[in-house]
Amino acid sequence: MLHRVSAGWARVELFVAAVLAGVVTVLILLNVVARSLRISLFWVEETAIYTMVIMAFLAAAAAIERRETIAITLIVDAVRPQVRRLIYIFVDLVTLGCAVFLLYICWIWFRPDVMWQVGGDIRAFQRQTFIFTYSEPALTLGMPKFWFWLVVPVFAASLLLHGLSNLVKTLRGEIVQQIGGDRT
Repeated sequence: MLHRVSAGWARVELFVAAVLAGVVTVLILLNVVARSLRISLFWVEETAIYTMVIMAFLAAAAAIERRETIAITLIVDAVRPQVRRLIYIFVDLVTLGCAVFLLYICWIWFRPDVMWQVGGDIRAFQRQTFIFTYSEPALTLGMPKFWFWLVVPVFAASLLLHGLSNLVKTLRGEIVQQIGGDRT
């Protein structure tokens, strides 16, 4: 069940990342055309940057679920399956540790508990916490940056989901056979 949820969420992440890649392409082409006509559309550049960052976070999470991240497998390829399994367990535990730490950092960064307590009042939130996350504006878009920053807690939750799924698969012995096969 956990693996199906993780794989399904990864498909959603990849689909959204692909759509965002198309949006980035259109934005860059729009900017090229506008500049050739001597028109400055500053909001296009900022939107393209934020779109690309969100796309990268979503694609990275999906790559973690599929175990398609960049890796140096020199040692893993040279050891017996039992040792390889231990290495993958360690990697999965490090991934989970990073996910938990990132979720903790996001909690401190966004403080949703305090935002809930003040009823969504940004000024009251700032007076109580001295955190200005919710009021920092995007330079040319006229909206708060936190809407774009929300990809970080989404990524952290995805990392936790995919990391748990990968750990379960590794503990079952599925991943050793899937990646390297059984060597004797």
